[in-house]
Amino acid sequence: MKAEIIPVGTEILLGNIVDTNSCFLANQLPLLGIDLYFISTVGDNEKRLVDTLKRAWRRADLIITTGGLGPTEDDITREAIGKLVGEELKVDDKLWQELKDWLRRYPGKMPQSNMKQATIIPSARVIPNRMGTAPGWWVEKDNHIIIALPGPHDEMKLMWQEGVLPKLEQKVTGEVILSRVIKTFRLAEAKVEELVAHLSKLSNPTLATYINPDGVYLRITAKAKNKTEAQRLISQSEEQIQTILCPYIWGVDDDTLDSVVGKLLRARNLSLATMESCTEGLLCSTIASGPESHTYFKGGLLACCNEAKTAYGVETSIMERYGNENTQVAKAMAETARRKLKTDIGLSVGGNLNPDKNSGDAFVGLSSDKFEQTFTHILRGNRSRMKQRAVFAALFDLRNMLLEEV
Repeated sequence: MKAEIIPVGTEILLGNIVDTNSCFLANQLPLLGIDLYFISTVGDNEKRLVDTLKRAWRRADLIITTGGLGPTEDDITREAIGKLVGEELKVDDKLWQELKDWLRRYPGKMPQSNMKQATIIPSARVIPNRMGTAPGWWVEKDNHIIIALPGPHDEMKLMWQEGVLPKLEQKVTGEVILSRVIKTFRLAEAKVEELVAHLSKLSNPTLATYINPDGVYLRITAKAKNKTEAQRLISQSEEQIQTILCPYIWGVDDDTLDSVVGKLLRARNLSLATMESCTEGLLCSTIASGPESHTYFKGGLLACCNEAKTAYGVETSIMERYGNENTQVAKAMAETARRKLKTDIGLSVGGNLNPDKNSGDAFVGLSSDKFEQTFTHILRGNRSRMKQRAVFAALFDLRNMLLEEV
């Protein structure tokens, strides 16, 4: 079965909101063995939406729309689907009564415009919405399935899980598609592709690489008759990738560097403090946002100038001898953070960022009773991206030290 997702809403095209619905659905469809080939975003224009639906009808068996099911004039998904299949919308009395009962919970007179949400075409079946006023549609016609879901993500997700997924599971038979994402750091994408080139030539499972701020990801995707067989195929490729890229792999799937580091610190019952300059508080914020960070992270020191470093306890002579930002200063910053906040480990990051040239250097310092280490990382991109990259570099270095030295 081939699918197309159609997010509806001018606010998506204008960048006012992020389309998290398509991301969620794109992850769900492969689990059913459904191939997603297109995501076609369209604004609140009925003619353009009908044209988009017609194009999807020609190339997909399953069409899923999100958004455009509200009570206002620019909510035009129902009307567009009606025109696509050549059916007239009519108010469903039972649905209208249920909607009125729901809206009585709210103060004030009920707007008549809400009646629009109780309209339906003959071939549509209502998908209940327990969280809002916009019911969904399930339409089957001429060997096609059209599913209309609301725009609010929590409503859409619940409706998918309760009203759509069980029905789709009955419709699809045959293969399932599973994926596994392996996350690396420090290697360029071209180098990663070169090292796993022999695996990239396989047709099942397939292997793709792509770049993120926290490194290069490798996505293994397998298609099989059942979940067990798909997982077996993925495991075969994953084992080879682990052998080739082991020193650079830091996580899989939903792992984040801050969560991986936090897990290691908790397992070893170690506390952490930070000191940073060029990242302007991003290192502290990232670590503090991690799961249960209060159990291991004691705080961070921000020193964007030499005077601040000196005030915290970094010796002026170190900066006079080596310069404002370098590995020796990073080492002293890590030691200072550990001493000031009385923790087991001190982590620092400083650097020289040159946004005009989209380049810079990050210096990472690590300090504990058992080790002192520094690292240098070359940065590329605008200022925001270089700061991100410097933070991920520091977390990656800390992870490695926790695995190797502690």
